[in-house]
Amino acid sequence: MLLKAQAIAKSFGPVKVLKDASLQINEGDSIGLIGVNGAGKTTFLRILLGIDRPDTGELIRHTDRTGYLPQFPESSGEFTVRDVMGRPYGHIEGIKRRMSELESLMASGGDIDWNETAREYSELESRLEKSGAEDEEKALSSLKKVGLSADIFERPMDSISGGERTKVALARILVQADECDLLFLDEPTSHLDIGTVEWLEDYLLETHCSVVVISHDRYFLDKIGTRMCEISNGSTREYKGNYSAFITKKMLDLDRMEKEYRKYSSQKRRQEQIAEQLHRDQWYLTTHKTRAKLIAKMEEKEAPEKTRDITVRIQAAPKSGKNVITAKGLSVDRGDRTILSGVDLDIHKGDKIGVFGSNGEGKTTLVQALLGIIPSKGELWVSPGAKIGYYSQHHERLDLGLTAEEQLMKLIGTDRRGDARAMLARMLLSGDEVDRPMGTLSGGQRARVALCLLLLDETNVLVLDEPTNYLDIPARHAVEEALGEYDGTIIAVTHDRYFLDTVCTRMVEVDAGGITAFSGTYSEMKGRPNVKEVVMDADEYRVLSPFTNWALNRKFKKGDRILVAPAEAKSYEWAISQGKMKKTGGRQRKKVGVSAEPEETD
Repeated sequence: MLLKAQAIAKSFGPVKVLKDASLQINEGDSIGLIGVNGAGKTTFLRILLGIDRPDTGELIRHTDRTGYLPQFPESSGEFTVRDVMGRPYGHIEGIKRRMSELESLMASGGDIDWNETAREYSELESRLEKSGAEDEEKALSSLKKVGLSADIFERPMDSISGGERTKVALARILVQADECDLLFLDEPTSHLDIGTVEWLEDYLLETHCSVVVISHDRYFLDKIGTRMCEISNGSTREYKGNYSAFITKKMLDLDRMEKEYRKYSSQKRRQEQIAEQLHRDQWYLTTHKTRAKLIAKMEEKEAPEKTRDITVRIQAAPKSGKNVITAKGLSVDRGDRTILSGVDLDIHKGDKIGVFGSNGEGKTTLVQALLGIIPSKGELWVSPGAKIGYYSQHHERLDLGLTAEEQLMKLIGTDRRGDARAMLARMLLSGDEVDRPMGTLSGGQRARVALCLLLLDETNVLVLDEPTNYLDIPARHAVEEALGEYDGTIIAVTHDRYFLDTVCTRMVEVDAGGITAFSGTYSEMKGRPNVKEVVMDADEYRVLSPFTNWALNRKFKKGDRILVAPAEAKSYEWAISQGKMKKTGGRQRKKVGVSAEPEETD
């Protein structure tokens, strides 16, 4: 065991962030720390690191050899990349700190062993001189591994991009990892392109260190995770396996808890009715009191947590025609540099195209050229019937000085305040979040306001730039389900491989100034096992008379309850039309395997 946290509680003022959080980290563990935005993941991580102290609970630590990648890497101008590569857990920093302590000790002239102090200082000085050259070489090698050149080494951190800052932090982890037993990573895949994320996955799978990672990247969690620890309502619950295994087990847990709670509630209600009847019929006896005591001794079952789900439905405008966008020999120049050349692409009605590639290869340039936003050479045709809606990861469409409510009313009219609030409520935005200027909202909250604006547009072509950025996992599922049901055309630029597998049916990889098109999912394109499994909102049905679903090879008896997701609806059409099953009005989330066979091409 490397570290154990037991019954951790932490409050900030009146807000209880953690109530009963526990986690044991052993050698070889690779743990995903998951939960909705605001659940307390980063707070728990900082307590595990020893940065913050818990209000109550026990923390047992068997190692101090720890590396940490924060969610927001240093960007202060006072630090260069060279400085950051040794902070805050690097051994050079430790040597310098100890030398400073010894210098203060000698300057004070106190009662010390001068020979021993001088010997230690001399030894540290020698180690620092030797380590300086070795660590600089190691740091430069680490920067190269994450895709950064040596000329960045002396640059201030605030002069480089967010993606470059994250890569510097990753490189710092590499420098430290040889001396670490445990790595803590907070959203390590944010701002990274797919190539760097896949490199990080391979590195983490090979490292000797145990790993605890906070991430909303489900593909990443599937690849590296061996245990999932979910934080919900201030408490933790653990599941063995990766993210996909967690989804399956959690659904089974919720189903079991629901059945146990229904049974408990029914039995308790029945016993209470009997006690009341006894009291009425035999008021002169104490039989009802005995019955009440038995009820009090019944094992209380916990009701499954009720979560509020984001509900997204994107309505498509009238059809745009079979051909939406056609490009032949398209090229884009900037100054004397050619960004893209030889682009041939036919986009048809209903296509769901995922555009991916390394940072700086021209993904955004490609999309802007296809939409005619920037000039290009070659042939380009856009259907006159194309009604295009655009979602930007930077949310330029939002006026951060307005409230969320004012932003929507600006589009639909000031007399429709109720409609604006209703739509925001569908995105789980209410109260203070609706009335504050959007400049004070979190990235995830702004993303949901931007999605509201997208819902209000009548479009048949959606162009999405990193649509899952800033969103937590439940919100990502909701958006993916809505886009899966959208019958218009989608062009999405994203690094989210799970999104590429669950929403997109065609891939466009941008690399070396050109594109590679593929009909199928990302996993199919890369020759990886397909992970096209989605969590959908499923309608609950009750079986009215027995039947067999031959498509699933399953028999159902009267009284059974079935969750039917949109992807499964066809296999139940006969039973529904024949009155074999009836919708109850209930809804739950369900993991569904979705067929991902490539489309036929002429």
